[in-house]
Amino acid sequence: MKELRNIGIIAHIDAGKTTTTERILFYTGLTHKLGETHDGQSVMDYLEAERERGITITSAATKCIWKGHAINIIDTPGHVDFTAEVERSLRVLDGAVVIFCAKGGVEPQSETVWRQADKYRVPRIAYVNKMDAIGADFYRVVDQIKTRLGANPLVVTIPVFVGDDFTGIIDLIRMKYITFEGDFGTEIREAEIPAEYKEEADTWRLSMIEAVAETDEELLEMYFGGEEIPEDMIIEVIRKNTINGNMIPVLCGSSYRNIGVQVLLDAVINYLPSPLDIKPAIGTLVDSNEEIEIIADPSEPFTALIFKIITDRHVGKLAFARIYSGTVNAGSYVYNSSKGKKERIGRLVKMHANHREEIEKASAGDIVAFIGLKDVSTGDTLCTEERPVWLEAIDFPEPVIQIAIEPKTQADQAKLGEALNKIAAEDPTFKISYDKETGQTLIAGMGELHLEIITDRLAKEFKVDFNVGQPQVAYRETIGATAQHETKYVKQTGGKGQYGHVVLQVEPYEGYAFESKIVGGVIPKEYIPAVEAGVKQAMEEGVLKGYPVVNVKVTLLDGSYHEVDSSEMAFKTAGMMAMKECLKKAQPKLLEPIMKLEVTTPDEFTGNIISNINNRRGRLENMEMENNTQIIRAYVPLAEMFGYSTVLRSLTQGRAGFSMEFSHYEERRLEN
Repeated sequence: MKELRNIGIIAHIDAGKTTTTERILFYTGLTHKLGETHDGQSVMDYLEAERERGITITSAATKCIWKGHAINIIDTPGHVDFTAEVERSLRVLDGAVVIFCAKGGVEPQSETVWRQADKYRVPRIAYVNKMDAIGADFYRVVDQIKTRLGANPLVVTIPVFVGDDFTGIIDLIRMKYITFEGDFGTEIREAEIPAEYKEEADTWRLSMIEAVAETDEELLEMYFGGEEIPEDMIIEVIRKNTINGNMIPVLCGSSYRNIGVQVLLDAVINYLPSPLDIKPAIGTLVDSNEEIEIIADPSEPFTALIFKIITDRHVGKLAFARIYSGTVNAGSYVYNSSKGKKERIGRLVKMHANHREEIEKASAGDIVAFIGLKDVSTGDTLCTEERPVWLEAIDFPEPVIQIAIEPKTQADQAKLGEALNKIAAEDPTFKISYDKETGQTLIAGMGELHLEIITDRLAKEFKVDFNVGQPQVAYRETIGATAQHETKYVKQTGGKGQYGHVVLQVEPYEGYAFESKIVGGVIPKEYIPAVEAGVKQAMEEGVLKGYPVVNVKVTLLDGSYHEVDSSEMAFKTAGMMAMKECLKKAQPKLLEPIMKLEVTTPDEFTGNIISNINNRRGRLENMEMENNTQIIRAYVPLAEMFGYSTVLRSLTQGRAGFSMEFSHYEERRLEN
């Protein structure tokens, strides 16, 4: 396990994640030709939609060997609509390589993936790619990592240019100039540092040694004593600081030009943790709710977390799992503590993108796929019946956009339902609902591209014929004041009647909470969950426009019951009716999703873009100039952003680009 690395490759869209992964597979001998994303030939982008668009949509896993170390790699999407793929990958990884474009620097989605990595405390190294691009500036990106991401970058390699050409890198630890020659950069040559770069290299090495020495007493003494510090000692201290999250080693290169990828692989082994180096995962014992540490040891009881489900037409469900402790064999039984069920693992496979390699057993630290599990979903914990535990599940963002979808024929009706359920099992940010009033099926996702790709899959992969409606915004409702209501639900219908009596109070709250203040048994304990079920049902459709209600605390204050006529059904109905009335009294408000927008444009179009943002009810956050390009940041309601790419193109002669991501919900004023 000491020689194992579980890493993710994360970045803003188009920073070069998949290209870098393709180079890693080539240099580690896993593939024998280089696949390029723009030719639709990359190994990791294996879905038809990925190859057509030249982007990554789903995270792909693979395993390779470098200098005696096994590296499990997950290549993740960069587009904000597929942020859940990054979220679930980071949840199970020990380290990450964050790729930045040397020209674009820290872009909006770079900030998002960085925050996701912070959330799971994932140690990471930064790789500044595309150093051969016009306008590339390594030192500006290092500065942005410090200022925009609040990180502590440690430069360990610097770029070398001959004229305008990026030719190689200087390794500041070994103080060597490294070039990559031969057909695909496979011949690594080390030479003395060119004279014109000697002073720059010395300056950067000194600042690296000083930063590292500050964190280690022995190294500090050697530094002040003027002693030569051995390479392996520098690497050891950098590794310790990287794993603790105190430092981010920064390397540079150009994956497309085959420069610097092997040095990046060395850095993965040198600085990123093995499963033994990170803090043990925390589990909760099912029986006692007591927290325990899950030790990364093959001899411990088996524990694994399912982080991704794929439906394969040949083998059924493929469940990707990270094994945190113990060992599991193909054909053995495991216990799904999240569902309370025992299941048999049919086969165990190691994944290489969409190719599978059968294995007999897997143990702590491994990332594998299980075949044959019937009732399993993303976030489930698998363990032994002797030690049933829960691992913390994965949080996914709520969808913000929905469209109506209807099958063209009766035959398509059954196919559509089955296909949508399969996609929903794979993708936790994709939701299906049914509109009772119109009888339509609604599908909701993270953005226009997300839903476009899902409808693409329905047509091509599942062969369904359907019509889709216009995109709609997923609004929410909430309340602005505290309110109370008393409801007595009494029904006499010859024989046994119905009786439920509740007094509810609602108040604004961050999230949802239900509290019972019933004392002395005025409502029997067994009826209280029924009241909450009624409350939840009422919250599914708000009183303003019928959207789900959020951010409410509900308190059951009082009530009464009838010895004969009271039932769970009566209290559920009373709870629902009282909740509806409370919502009407509590100043209901409509909430709409607000997007964080970033537009990069030549300076001459700035005025047009800003006035267009204002027309869309947008609010300008800030503007800054970089490399003769204006960067405009704003918050704009999602409802105003449909078709924005076409408008932006016509405003700027096709010379501006934009990216946006969900930020928060905000009150929308209703027009009279």
